[in-house]
Amino acid sequence: MRRLFASFGAVLLLTQGLAAQDREEATGLRELMTAYEASGWEAVGLISIGAGGMCTGALIETNVVLTAAHCLFDARDGSRIDPEKVKFHAGWRNGRSTASRNVRRAIVHPDYVFTGPNGDLHVANDIALLELESEIRLSNITPYATGNRPRKGQNVGVVSYAHDRASSPSLQRVCYVLARQRGALVLSCEVDFGSSGAPIFVEVDGAPTIVSVVSAKAEVQGRPVSLGTNLEKPLSELKTILRTGGGMTAQQSIEAKTIRSDQTRVRSVGSGGGGAKFLRP
Repeated sequence: MRRLFASFGAVLLLTQGLAAQDREEATGLRELMTAYEASGWEAVGLISIGAGGMCTGALIETNVVLTAAHCLFDARDGSRIDPEKVKFHAGWRNGRSTASRNVRRAIVHPDYVFTGPNGDLHVANDIALLELESEIRLSNITPYATGNRPRKGQNVGVVSYAHDRASSPSLQRVCYVLARQRGALVLSCEVDFGSSGAPIFVEVDGAPTIVSVVSAKAEVQGRPVSLGTNLEKPLSELKTILRTGGGMTAQQSIEAKTIRSDQTRVRSVGSGGGGAKFLRP
């Protein structure tokens, strides 16, 4: 697999348009538009959700995808999204995937609190696992290892999709950890809608290792930043739930949606809002 940070300095191919070059110069995002450029990143994929929704995810086992928990909630009423409406497209590029799989089971961290697009932000434990209906076993798709939380000032990289660049993944030039807060990381990486759940990498022994996932985007003193969730303990807890058969299947999602809908109607009367607001990418 190509070294994570060595690829950041590669020369842009002449076939890339001026718009892509301008984007890279302005944001550090380099679209991986050819098979050569995307080599080594095929285990990152686009997650399609229902009719038009999307997030980003990455394989950490041959049948397990890591993403953000909030991707699995309906922003309109706070209900859990039926796993049958979720699909993982590994290596999605130019309208095709290297491999696509339906989702059998979705596991959201039990301590994650979803408050909707206008609610207070909850980054801690904003991770989820998707168990695929069948394994992805291809020679060019290797699940990523996961690692410990990066230190302040450490360089990281992000591979993600977004609403305005959903046709291919983009590699974020080296960004870095601005701060570590309880349950969260503040990063200089720029993200956009659709990047939720994108893997945040560091290089370990020459290989990309996931150390966080994108949870939200925000501004600090007028500067765009991204927020990532801590990974080690929450991921370990999710893997335990996965091994013991927990999580939500399609039928459980339907039952939870009915209960949540009734609760939402009660809470919505006289409700107000306040506090700092951030955006879910």
